Amino acid sequence: MNSEDKSFRRNRDYYIIFGLILLVFLLSVNTDLAEFSQRQSLNIPTGFFYYTLGVDLLVIISWILILFFRKIGTIAFPIFVLLHFGLHNYFLSTYLYSDITVLFLYIGIGLIAVIPRWSILK
Repeated sequence: MNSEDKSFRRNRDYYIIFGLILLVFLLSVNTDLAEFSQRQSLNIPTGFFYYTLGVDLLVIISWILILFFRKIGTIAFPIFVLLHFGLHNYFLSTYLYSDITVLFLYIGIGLIAVIPRWSILK
């Protein structure tokens, strides 16, 4: 009798997809940290980093909520990524392709993994 737990095997694609989404989002966090280290020479307002790093934290929290099958995470994640993109566009006039890629992966691939699980989402 094989009593192997198959819950990870059944959800492996789910975790791989959201691991990829987090990996791409960490490129945006890396950009934020690189800009923070150069804030003096680039004349970036100090408050900008409090806003962006706070939004980065909210994106990661919503990502964790998605992994725990919470509907609020699936709704909050793209909103916070768009807010992060908007902050960069407003304060620095930069177009972050990593944020656009995260949204593309979330809408194009992530929701394919989430929507079939709506019945178990709480």
